[in-house]
Amino acid sequence: MQIKQKLTKIVGAANVSDDPGALLSYSRDCSLSTPRMPNYIARPKNTEEVQAVIKLANESGVPVVPCSSGIHFYGNTIPNMGGIVLDMRRMNKILDVDLDNKMVRVEPGVTWGQLQAETAKYKMMGLGPLLPHPLKSVLTSHLEREPMLIPKFEYAGSMVTVEVVFADGQAFRTGSACVPGFPDKSMAEGVNPGGPGYLSYQWLVQGAQGTMGVVTWAKVKMAPKPRIDKTFFIPFEQLDDAVQMVYSIQRRMIGEECLILNDVNLAAILAKKWPADYENLKRVLAPWTVILVSGGGWRRPEEKIEYEEDGLREAAAELHIPELPTSLPGLPGIERELPGILRNAWPEKKPYWKFAAKGASQDVFFYTTMDRASEFTQVLSQVAAESGYCIDDIGVYVQPMEYGRSCHFECSFPYNPNNGDEVAIVSNLYAEAAETALGLGGYFSRPYGIIADMVYERAGGYSAAMKKVKKILDPNNIMSPGRLCF
Repeated sequence: MQIKQKLTKIVGAANVSDDPGALLSYSRDCSLSTPRMPNYIARPKNTEEVQAVIKLANESGVPVVPCSSGIHFYGNTIPNMGGIVLDMRRMNKILDVDLDNKMVRVEPGVTWGQLQAETAKYKMMGLGPLLPHPLKSVLTSHLEREPMLIPKFEYAGSMVTVEVVFADGQAFRTGSACVPGFPDKSMAEGVNPGGPGYLSYQWLVQGAQGTMGVVTWAKVKMAPKPRIDKTFFIPFEQLDDAVQMVYSIQRRMIGEECLILNDVNLAAILAKKWPADYENLKRVLAPWTVILVSGGGWRRPEEKIEYEEDGLREAAAELHIPELPTSLPGLPGIERELPGILRNAWPEKKPYWKFAAKGASQDVFFYTTMDRASEFTQVLSQVAAESGYCIDDIGVYVQPMEYGRSCHFECSFPYNPNNGDEVAIVSNLYAEAAETALGLGGYFSRPYGIIADMVYERAGGYSAAMKKVKKILDPNNIMSPGRLCF
C-alpha cells in the first residue's frame, strides 16, 4: 500500500493531499528561504492520528515536518527533504482554562486571536509577543521562545508542560502532566515543569523547530487582565537614553507591558491610512519611544497606578527627563487604545504591520544586554548601508526580559518581494547582519536557516551533544531533517 493510501486510512481522504497546487503552498513561507516541495500533506485531528502518521513515516523512512500556524516567517516549516507536512490546524481546541494556577492548555492550531478572546471571558489574557499575525499559533510562539511583552520574572518560562509525540510514535508528557490519569482522573494539574525525574523535558522541544518531536498540546501561563490602564509614551533622541530609562523602570518593577520602538516600527503599528499616515508619523515621532503600560488589577487599581506613577516620576527625575507624556502627536486617544492593541493579535482585515510598508520584511533578532542595543543598531545600520539598503526603512524593537536582565533585540528590513533587486539586497544583508551580530556576541537562541549553520559551526561541543540526543529520540532522522545540525 502506498504512503498516500496509508495516510488516507489514518486521517481520512479529505485530509490528505498530494495535489501540486496544495504542495506548492507549503513549499515556501514569508522568508527568503529556498522553496522546497513536500510529497504529501496530512491534517490530523487529534494526538492518536499524529502518532499514527509519525509511526508510518518512521517505518517508511519518510521525513515529517510539523506545521501549526497559517503563516510562517523563518523557513522552519519548509520541507528541506520532502516528505509529509503535518498540518496541525485542525487541532485548534482550548482544552482547559486553569484559573487557580493562571494557565491555559492549548492545541497547536489555537491562534492568538482565539486565545485572547477566550481568556478575556475570565478577565485574563495570554502572555503574547508583539502584535502576532492573526494566523499565528499560540503554541508555535511559545515553542519558538518569542519574547513576551510583560518582562516580569514570574512570567518567564511561560510554556510549562507539554505532550510531545516522538519519532517512534509514542506520546510523552512532561512535568506533572505525566502523572497517570492526567487530566481526567488525576489530581495533578500539569503545572509543574520538572519531570519525570529530575529533568524539565519541555526544553528539548523549545526552539527545536520540529526536529525532536511534535507537540500536540501545551500548558502555558496567562495573566490577569488589568481593570484600568495608563499608557506612557516617553520620547528619546538617543537609544542609550531610552535604555537607561527602561533599566530604571525595570529595577523598580513598574508597569505591565514595557518596550522600546524606533519611529519606523511605531509608525507602522499606528498608521491607519497608508501611506500618508505612515510617512507623517515617521516625521513627527521621536526617533525612539519607550512604551510603558501601567495596569491596575481588580483590587484598588487606582492606588496601584498612582504608586507606579510616583515611581516613574522618580526614575524620570534621576535621569533629568522633564515630562512623561501619555499621548502621541497626531493620534488623539491612542493612549486608551494601545493596551488593547498590544494584548491582541494583529487585526485580520489590516495588512500585517511588518508587511504594510513594502509587502514583506526580513528580521534579524537575538539576545543581548540592553546597554549594547545602541551599539548593535549602529553596526547593523552600517552593514545595511554598505549593502545598499536605505537605513531610514529599518525597524528596531528592543524588548527587555525579566526586569531588564537582558533584551530581545530585533532589526526588521522591509522590502518589496516583487522587486528582484530588493530581494537580492535583503538576502545579502540578512546574511551579513547575522554574521556581524554573531561576531559581536549576539546570542541567537533560535537560529533559522543560514543563521543556524553559522551558530552550530561555532558551537562544536553543543552540536555534538545535540546530535547524540537526536540519535536517541529520532534514530532514523525523520523529524524535520536538514533543519539544524542534523
